Order: sequence, then C-alpha cells, then structure tokens
Amino acid sequence: MATKVLTDADILNRIGNTPLVKLESLSNGKVNYYAKLESHNPFGSVKDRAAYWMIKDAEEKGRLKRGETIIIEPTSGNTGIALTGIASILGYKVEIVIPEKASEETKKIISDLGATIHQTSDDLCPKVGAGTDQSIALATSIASSRPDKYFSPNQYSNEANYMGHYRGTGPEIWKQTEGRITHFFTGVGTGGTVTGISAFLKEQNPKVKTIAVQPQQNHLIQGLRNFEESAKPDLFLRRENVVDDWITITNEQAFAAVKEIFQKEKLLVSPSSAAVYAGMKNYPIDEGHVVGIFADDGRKFKSLYAQQKIFTEGDFDLALKEAKHLSNIVYL
Repeated sequence: MATKVLTDADILNRIGNTPLVKLESLSNGKVNYYAKLESHNPFGSVKDRAAYWMIKDAEEKGRLKRGETIIIEPTSGNTGIALTGIASILGYKVEIVIPEKASEETKKIISDLGATIHQTSDDLCPKVGAGTDQSIALATSIASSRPDKYFSPNQYSNEANYMGHYRGTGPEIWKQTEGRITHFFTGVGTGGTVTGISAFLKEQNPKVKTIAVQPQQNHLIQGLRNFEESAKPDLFLRRENVVDDWITITNEQAFAAVKEIFQKEKLLVSPSSAAVYAGMKNYPIDEGHVVGIFADDGRKFKSLYAQQKIFTEGDFDLALKEAKHLSNIVYL
C-alpha cells in the first residue's frame, strides 16, 4: 500500500483537534485525569496553534507579504519549530532567536526546517527564565530596526496567540469532556494557552478551576517561565485573573515524572508536560474531571534526558519503540 504524501493543505488542516487521553495511573473512583496531547499537531506541539493564528492574523492586517517579509521571533523551542514549519509552507523566510542551552535536537529541527538561527549566550539568555526577556529584546530590536524587512509576531503580547486557544483548544476540551471538566492544568510561558483556554471554559462554567504550573527558579524546563525570576508577559497580564491557583514544580519532580509517566502510561513526554503531570498529581482534588495540557512529547529531548540520567541512549531508543500515542510529526 502506497504511503499518502501530505500536501501543504493537509499539514495545515492537521493543526488542532488533538486527542484527550485518560491517565489511568492518576484516576480513581472519584477523579478522572486526562492529558490533552498537543504533540499531535503537525509540527509536534501546542505552539502550532499560536504560530498559525499569528501568521494568518498578520496577513489579514497586511503586516506580512509573501516572498518579501522575514519573520523573526524569540523562542526557547516549540514556537520556533512551529513558526518555521508553517511559515515555510506559506512562503516566508524565518529567523529565530534562541538560547544556546536549548536542546541540540530543538536547534537542529529549526535549522533543518529552514530558519536562520541567532543564538544568545548562556549568560545573556539562559535557556529559560529571566534571560528569555533578553531574547525578546534582541528579536524586537532587529525587527524594529528594519520594519520594511522584518516582522516579529511577538508571541508574548500577540492577541492572536490567545485567540488560537480561546477559539480552538478551549472548545475542543469542552466538547471532549462533554462539559464535565472541573479542573484545568497547564504550564505557563507566554500566557496564551492558560488564558485562552481558561477564559473559554469559565464562560461555559464559571466553577471550572484553573491551576497554572510554573517551574522552580533557575529551572531546566524548556518552554516554561517562573514569574518570580522572569517578567510576566503582556499577553498574560491582560487576563491573569483567570488563574485560580499556582503550583510550583521542581526540576527533580519534573524529570522524575518523565520516567514515571513512561513506566505507568507508556507516554514519552517532554519536561514541560511532565511538570504538568506532577502538578496534577500533587494538587489535592477530591472529585471531578481534570485536564492537563501536555504541550509536546519527549522525542527532541534525548540528549537532555541522557544528561539528567533519566534515560540512557539505549533506554530512550527502547522507549521510542514502546511508547503509545506518538504522532506523525512533519519533521520526523
């Protein structure tokens, strides 16, 4: 049987409508736990949604011209992958500002997809955390110096980032849980995911409780921000009241959860997804239906997991063969 060749339209049509999977290891007679697997987006993460909405919004407003405008964006990983992949399909060149300490796999994916990469030194921009603000400043500076050539979507303030989740992810979760969701967990980076989904869910049922998961200070969780050491993005500040509670997860808890999820659920997840799992596990809930956003899977963290002694290279390769719910990602 011949393998179907995906067209550009097929790829873009795969953005959204990701599966909701029950976490049997956390669920019991009174509480059901679910993971929203955003790795099933075509470029492998929740950021496909924001990237697509930001590009389409900029096109509608005349900010982008195909074949002329260069898109530049600061990122610790997933947004860079999503923007580069989607923008290339739509006819744009992309430049990505990324910290040196982002995983080597992440940087290679972005480069292989066709982006020019600007790496910031570790002392200026540690892979996540306070230095991310410097990464934003660098991309903004490049874009503002040549507005005729460059456009920065700036996911940290772009309302289209929020709308992608308010109109997409939130309604999906409401439908998939048949309106029974009681608690919503997600990590926070730009604030688009937590505010967009939560705003929609609370409009349907004001009693839905949103718990934001943040990493410890000086953390190793690519894609998340600790707001004690890093400024709250404008996008988050506009609607931060939708967050009902916070839980902080340590590096140790997050990386231990990577292994626990694989052992108990056969899911190979990213550190940020594992942090959300740890948050769900450690937060007291008596009854209800709980949904957590698993932003991406673990396939681009092989070197990091070896460094953190989570999986040896051999164990990681075996996990790839045994893992459930791994999606077909465009760049793999």
